[in-house]
Amino acid sequence: MKPTGLLIAVVLLAALGGVVWWSNKKQEAAGKSPTDTSTKLLSIPDDQLQQIHVKKLTGEVIDLRRDNGRWQMTQPQQQRADQDTVGSIVSNLSSLNADKLIEEKATDLKPYGLADPTLDIVVTKKDGKADEVLIGDDTPTGSGAYAKLATDARVFTIGSFVKSSLDKTPDDLRDKRLLSFDSDKLTRVDLQAKGAAVEFGKNSSNEWQILKPRPLRADGTQVDTLVSKLKDAKMDPPKVDPENAKKFAAAAKVATATVADSNGDQTLEVRRDKDSNYYAKSSGVEGVYKVPADLGQALDKELDDFRNKKLFDFGFSDPTKLEIKGVTYTKSGDKWMSGSKTLDNISVQTLIDKLRDLGATGFAETGGGNPVFDATVTSNDGKRVEKVTIRQQADKYFAQRENEPSIYVIDSSTVGTLQAAVADVKPEGPPPPAAKKK
Repeated sequence: MKPTGLLIAVVLLAALGGVVWWSNKKQEAAGKSPTDTSTKLLSIPDDQLQQIHVKKLTGEVIDLRRDNGRWQMTQPQQQRADQDTVGSIVSNLSSLNADKLIEEKATDLKPYGLADPTLDIVVTKKDGKADEVLIGDDTPTGSGAYAKLATDARVFTIGSFVKSSLDKTPDDLRDKRLLSFDSDKLTRVDLQAKGAAVEFGKNSSNEWQILKPRPLRADGTQVDTLVSKLKDAKMDPPKVDPENAKKFAAAAKVATATVADSNGDQTLEVRRDKDSNYYAKSSGVEGVYKVPADLGQALDKELDDFRNKKLFDFGFSDPTKLEIKGVTYTKSGDKWMSGSKTLDNISVQTLIDKLRDLGATGFAETGGGNPVFDATVTSNDGKRVEKVTIRQQADKYFAQRENEPSIYVIDSSTVGTLQAAVADVKPEGPPPPAAKKK
């Protein structure tokens, strides 16, 4: 055989031998009889985790730190972290369970992908003590992954879902919200859109009220929807597109919203271009981002859109007393009474439902006429008393709540339905006759 051919044959034989050795090692690792285990690799109270340092096989490093109870990403760059995503990582690491014990004293970690692990995770507690977890290759079935503690010779498997929950990119971990406020701790929301600027705040009962341009009752559902849209506004995609800034500068202003919580004020400005594309700029993050149309539409509203059109606030707090057109109805136990007369509960409940649903179609600056209906409702164990008077002027109806300047426009059919419900209140019927004895 020629020397060149011999050399090639030797090289091929060596390569083949290496492949066989590697394959045998993989089969040996896969072929070890696993032992079911309930071993906890880590057991750390959630609130004790202070830092999570992740080094990947690719060389990428991610560092997360808890600051005043909130997680921040400090590597690869300083950014707000998505609290829910990091919370999932914390939850998995704080109680990291092994599924099976693969090898009691592993001397060769390469077959498991643990010599150069896919993930090298160091968790540091508040007391400064740290634990290191190595996560390697997937198991042959793909249902799990090999894992071990850096200080422990044992090799285990963990669920594949656990590995995927820990293997996150910086974009996965980045807080993509344009505004990072705590909706439960909001103290004020300002909106400048159509007409006068509107300011919302909460009263002593934690209910939304309109504070500016003047004190008014607010539709809590509408304000909550506004807050929800602001909270859910996100960068999508999270990469800054320089073209967005140019489009934002040329677009028409739709609205500016400001939210205030214990961490201070944050502002979001939204604009719309000629093609009805919406762009937003936040004081909390750099750049301009394209946002869904429903965010722009939620902000593109005026004062009256947020005013409470319901005439009564008792909601589902059942009244205990009604005074309607000079007649008083009082609840005694589970019975409604008018003086000494017991009333039919169903007819009174129908009237209550009509009062509860009494709503305006709009608002008026002025309104008058002769009174055609008045009702006083006592609810919340006597703590809430509300009186509403409806007046008719020509073919129009206006309503006012006692001690409030707002004038509500009422549809004539609504007034008719309400008057019919009052007329239908009737005494309780006689009891059914006793069954005849056979």
